[in-house]
Amino acid sequence: MKYRKLGNSGLKISEIGLGSWLTYGTAIEQERSIACIHKAYDLGINFFDTANAYNQGAAEVVLGKALKEYARSSYVVATKVYFPMGEGPNDRGLSRKHIIEQCDASLKRLGVDYIDLYQCHRYDPETPVEETLRALDDLISQGKILYAGVSEWSAEQITDAAHIAKEKNFRPLISNQPIYNMIVRYIEKEVLPVSEKHGMGQVVFSPLAQGILTGKYKPGQEIPSTSRAANHNTNRWITSYLNDAVLTSVQKLENIAQGLGLKLSQLALAWVLRQPGVSSAIIGASRPEQVEENVITSGFMIPEPILNEIDSVLAEIDGFVPIW
Repeated sequence: MKYRKLGNSGLKISEIGLGSWLTYGTAIEQERSIACIHKAYDLGINFFDTANAYNQGAAEVVLGKALKEYARSSYVVATKVYFPMGEGPNDRGLSRKHIIEQCDASLKRLGVDYIDLYQCHRYDPETPVEETLRALDDLISQGKILYAGVSEWSAEQITDAAHIAKEKNFRPLISNQPIYNMIVRYIEKEVLPVSEKHGMGQVVFSPLAQGILTGKYKPGQEIPSTSRAANHNTNRWITSYLNDAVLTSVQKLENIAQGLGLKLSQLALAWVLRQPGVSSAIIGASRPEQVEENVITSGFMIPEPILNEIDSVLAEIDGFVPIW
């Protein structure tokens, strides 16, 4: 496993991270969840991402239970705050009240004394950015979190936050967690260069486009009955990818992967990691074997001629935006 610095910070995280969205505490059994986490740790993954909103805290509980047997200094836990955690008017967003209360709740669920990376799960237009940044800075001063980041913030929002942090002498944000994969590339235009300017690394989610970039879905064919897209509880995030134009391009990418002796999922991860602004690609896994398959990607360099070939295929679906 290779490791990269997260932005301009001194924190080093594995190129492949393990996430828990739609999996741990929800779609798969706890035993298998823990087995996946243990396999990831054994293979050198030290970056584990979750959120308080994932099954209303259940994912944090499973992650904390799985990591409890390891030395606390040996892994990096990232969690998030923003989405509703109750019915009250203050049970959501990025107000000081919600951030402080949810940080304490996440610490208890995870069973740890501190959170390595605490992220604003989305931008909150109803709360002054200064209030949010001050709350995060106070949590760092208290030792409850070590670093702060954001998720799916625009280039303008990142710029505004960076200026406020500098003006108020708050500790800077070190990361952004956006969606990024071969099909969805919006961050390349503005988010990546702005983040680099302000010392922020990307920890990207959905690098396999909800499983589309595994090659299991074929143009003109029925959805496999055992696939995630066939699950009525999760398929709303996948449906928009399932059009013939996208799937035809994906099939071409699979042929390129085979020519390199790789699976499409491995090529897709290597392609994401070709980007120097990306610190880690967060995978999901329902079986330990999937983790084993994906970690092979760490350190793999795609030859320049193949990158050019991939670019030609991706040009066919340039500008595609999934329903998110």
